[in-house]
Amino acid sequence: MISKQGRPLKPEIKKLVVSTKLYFDQNKLKPTEPSVKRTASALGIGIATVKRIMADYNRDPKLLDEPTKMRGRPAHAVSVSYQEAVRSYIRTTNKKGEHITLTNIQDLLKKNYNAEPFPIATLARTLNRWGFEFGKGTRSQHLKEKDHVIAARRRYLRKMRANRQKPKNNDMTRTEVYLDESYVNKNHSNDFIWYSGEDGPWVQKPTGNGERLIIINAITISGWVSGSKLIFKSTRKTGDYHGQMNWNLFKKWFTEMLLPNIPTNSLIIMDNAPYHKILSEYSPPTPLSSKKKILAWLEQNKISCSADCLKPEMVEILKKMAPEPIYAIDEIARLHGHEVIRTPPYHPELQPIETCWGVVKNHVARNCDFTMDNLSKQLDSGFNKVSKETCAKIIAKVRKIEDEFWIGDFKLDEQKTD
Repeated sequence: MISKQGRPLKPEIKKLVVSTKLYFDQNKLKPTEPSVKRTASALGIGIATVKRIMADYNRDPKLLDEPTKMRGRPAHAVSVSYQEAVRSYIRTTNKKGEHITLTNIQDLLKKNYNAEPFPIATLARTLNRWGFEFGKGTRSQHLKEKDHVIAARRRYLRKMRANRQKPKNNDMTRTEVYLDESYVNKNHSNDFIWYSGEDGPWVQKPTGNGERLIIINAITISGWVSGSKLIFKSTRKTGDYHGQMNWNLFKKWFTEMLLPNIPTNSLIIMDNAPYHKILSEYSPPTPLSSKKKILAWLEQNKISCSADCLKPEMVEILKKMAPEPIYAIDEIARLHGHEVIRTPPYHPELQPIETCWGVVKNHVARNCDFTMDNLSKQLDSGFNKVSKETCAKIIAKVRKIEDEFWIGDFKLDEQKTD
């Protein structure tokens, strides 16, 4: 049996599930609610988990004492929090011309960051998802970033650096507005506390993550954007919080709570979440568009394509001929005198608001009492921890990282052309 955190349930937890289920069987409510559902709700676990535990119990109660084996492949066994450290290590080592192996990276994370053990194959999949590839170098094979990631980063950095150059013709430097979405669970708390070895820890964390709040907000170098904070309760307890966001909700927040509260002619920086990249009705199709839409665009632009042309062939033509896609949110921003820029893929370190979320969530974790009322209260207190000075320091740090990327990319490019 697997808990919501992806860890096996201990035998004592399984026995608790059984005793709770049996109790509810004997003490039924009116109107009747299934005891399985009551058990799952009381313990903060899934109904399917309760059913599986009860099936094992009914088959043989001794099965509850057997350790549960992990099933399937963990989707993200290597924490995304290591991404910046791994990127820095790969880039630095590549500059030195030294060979990099998966074992080197695994040892780095274990030694310097006390990372939990994970298989080499899992690390390889993670690096690919973070935009790295295993390719042939000048002398040997080495890990390197994918070209499209480097190109996207370069375009982003060029735009940001241009905004911060000395203004010409009395032009003002445009305000940089960083927006993002995040979440926090009711049971979000510190995992470790000091306690007496004789007594054990007195704080008992409930099973599961608990209910969840979704947060949307934005910052500038002057702090949180006044009036742009939106917090709402998630209707799901599991899964990626991005599943709770959609285009209509994001558009409503963007137009009603963000745009009225930022300076004119701002640069609005966001990541590549799907609801940030909904195509405008005037946009050319993309490789992900339907074959019918791609064909219609080709015909509209008098680009020849035989009747028996397959979609992969159309996509090849599209990549050569079609202009950049037009996103609906970009058009809305442009109509209000602003411009949208997207951070390059796999670069959370270039989004200063990510660090702001960390400050807020750390405060919540230190003051958690596992109730929704307290979660809302501590969330507000956590936002107050992020002052104007905090944002200025975080953004200054991010700009140093940008400079390191800018200079480092030049050096790596020179090595490739030597």
